[in-house]
Amino acid sequence: MISQIPFISFLTIITIFFLTMAKIKKKYTKLTKLPPGPKKIPIIGNLHQLGKLPHRSLQKLSQTYGDLMFLQLGSVPALVVSSADTAREIFKNHDLAFSGRPVLYPMIKIAYNLSSLSTAPYGDYWREARKILVLELMAPKRVESFRDIRAEEVARMIDRVASTTTAAAPTPVNLSSVVFALSNSVVSRAAFGATAADAVCDDFRRIFGETQHLSGELRVADYFPRLGWINKINGVDRRIEENFSELDRFYDRVIDEHRDRTVSDSDSEDIIDVLLRLQKDSGQTIRITNQQLKGLLLDVFVAGTDTSAATIVWTMAELIRNPSVKQKSQQEVRAMVKGKAKVEETDLPKLKYLKQVIKESFRLHPPAPLLVPRETTELCIIDDKYEIPAKTRVFFNAAAISTDPRVWEYPTEFLPERFENSQVDYRGKHFELLPFGAGRRGCPGIGFAIPVVELALANLLLCFDWKLPDGISAEDVDMEEAVGITVHKKTPLCLVASPVIK
Repeated sequence: MISQIPFISFLTIITIFFLTMAKIKKKYTKLTKLPPGPKKIPIIGNLHQLGKLPHRSLQKLSQTYGDLMFLQLGSVPALVVSSADTAREIFKNHDLAFSGRPVLYPMIKIAYNLSSLSTAPYGDYWREARKILVLELMAPKRVESFRDIRAEEVARMIDRVASTTTAAAPTPVNLSSVVFALSNSVVSRAAFGATAADAVCDDFRRIFGETQHLSGELRVADYFPRLGWINKINGVDRRIEENFSELDRFYDRVIDEHRDRTVSDSDSEDIIDVLLRLQKDSGQTIRITNQQLKGLLLDVFVAGTDTSAATIVWTMAELIRNPSVKQKSQQEVRAMVKGKAKVEETDLPKLKYLKQVIKESFRLHPPAPLLVPRETTELCIIDDKYEIPAKTRVFFNAAAISTDPRVWEYPTEFLPERFENSQVDYRGKHFELLPFGAGRRGCPGIGFAIPVVELALANLLLCFDWKLPDGISAEDVDMEEAVGITVHKKTPLCLVASPVIK
């Protein structure tokens, strides 16, 4: 009997596959024309062509099949957009039709039945959630209120780095670890309170680390929704349930603590205080439930922690590989502060070259190179000839767009000077650079993440001279990318810091 189980499972999978493919074929025969794409193979379609790093594999495929490419990923039809012109056409003329979100398996649970802004279906709740994030949680005044937190946590990061320089033979600093701790602490204190204890931040960091792993992994159920039962066998359901339980207990604890305290004024509110106030506000279009409140917290942490940490590490890695750029950046920072011990946020607008460096880092290393996938809500026509079916999963390949040789000269080289007389920015108005997306589903947390990135990089460059450990050259720096929705450097960035004598 036991030996028959794999065979029965195989028959079940085959039956489901042919029934699904029959429905898909019947649906597509009514269409005039789909965009070009590679040939499919039975059952999996083009899944095998995603590769270990899908944004790189899809970029290569687009060079053969074009800027608008159609794939079949298991039972999921998919569209890949790989040029600025095509992205502009969609965002300007079809943004509403491309405003849906696919339902990804772990997020049903982890995002509290898709209550986070990033996972919510387009509709009334999504509009209300976006209004809360844009006008309340990520508003310029709210971000400004967290300035002291950013300054304190960057100072602590500098102290951690300085502690490695006291020995006769300085220990290389694991910048990947130090920077992730910085971004997590900033977001944790902004969410849970400026005086949140280190133990609270560390506890959440451990739990959230597993949440990030679960969110970034490829799963059979995301491409064969009818095979979700496999996750009960392979341990995915158990991991999701364990992580969700820990996350939920943590949220309950900190939310209960906030309910029992009094906030003197809106300027001293943290993010949970704001959400609890809005929950009580009878004037809200939609009353926020406890589950939705927790879902919105997930957006804050995903946007605030991952993006900032990844960008700082990639930027430092590029600087160490490009000594002339590093030297020019340091000269600008040190000339600007004129002997001060640290860079303050009021100094940041003066650091024009550093801003160019960060733009170039976003260009070569967009934090989410395929952005967050979208889904079409209705059938629409692109370029007056291609019909895109409803329920098509859509990937905007930001990595391919920002290294397109038709747009960028020397596209694979790190050249911040390319932005010296350029108006191109990363906030969703210029389609050749889309690290945060654009349109309705563009990331609303840019203003929250960028001050952390700029302040951290400026102070790292001010306070220390940086070099590679002995025996390692710039050419040896491993720039391999890790798999995930947010792409981090696969191997930690370890550098030797020497304090600058002032």
